[in-house]
Amino acid sequence: MVKLDRIYTGGGDRGQTSLSDGTRTPKHALRIAAIGDIDEANAAIGLARLHAGEGEADAVLARIQNDMFDLGADIATPGDGSADDGKVLRIDPVQVARLEREIDAVSADLGPLESFVLRGGSSAAAHLHFACTVARRAERSAWAVAAAEEVNPDALTFLNRLSDLLFVLAREANAGGTADVLWQPGLNRG
Repeated sequence: MVKLDRIYTGGGDRGQTSLSDGTRTPKHALRIAAIGDIDEANAAIGLARLHAGEGEADAVLARIQNDMFDLGADIATPGDGSADDGKVLRIDPVQVARLEREIDAVSADLGPLESFVLRGGSSAAAHLHFACTVARRAERSAWAVAAAEEVNPDALTFLNRLSDLLFVLAREANAGGTADVLWQPGLNRG
């Protein structure tokens, strides 16, 4: 368990921070940027929870917020997890499969899309759409790390499924998709 006796240490005052294995790295490193984007996605999910109300969606989002800390810990640990001894916290296929089951369950009650969905609708849907876009940015950042260093592939898949789940939850929050705001190509052209 984590125990923080004080919030500031001064250790980052010169532009360096520590990874989970103690390695010091620049705060502008791709890995640190990805961790920041994951943290921002988690905050966006927390904001969406305020508008989603109590119920199944809130319970799903609460579990995901916890998983996002697992994800941050995973990305903060160099390597792809293949050489880990089981003592390192990594996203695993069970967490990805849970997201897939939740996507399938929510999607089963939604009508098919007939156009792209504009980000909006109800307050809950707008906040879920926003969380979806932030999760997609976090995924792009994690892939930038993966292009330069080893990353757990399950962490990358988790982020991809997360944005999909947030999208279908947004549609569900728009009266099961019936109140989605749809793109009308060329609507405002001369």
